[in-house]
Amino acid sequence: MSDCIFCKIVAGKIPATKVYEDHEMLAFNDIAPARPVHVLLIPKKHITSLATAAAEDAPVLGRMLAKANEIAAAQGSPDGFRVIINTGRVGQQEVQHLHIHIVGGPDPVGPMLKRL
Repeated sequence: MSDCIFCKIVAGKIPATKVYEDHEMLAFNDIAPARPVHVLLIPKKHITSLATAAAEDAPVLGRMLAKANEIAAAQGSPDGFRVIINTGRVGQQEVQHLHIHIVGGPDPVGPMLKRL
């Protein structure tokens, strides 16, 4: 998509601090990190969100999840990490290109959600 910021990063039109790349996915540091380790992992193919992912996208999504541990450990979170995929308005997805937040660091991430 021509107006998608993550597609522009994949195309090299916008710079990013890449931490991993192969033919299907790209991982780069978040520009506004919430934790000492905060990496975004995206498919190079434009997939808007988990809500629009098709069965044909399952292989790349599975490989992305499998790669998350390696990326987290290499970036300084070898003792664990959190994976977050925001989806749609309720999930507060800000960029309409599926992306996985890999967050961690030396200390625990904290509670997953505020308790009701």
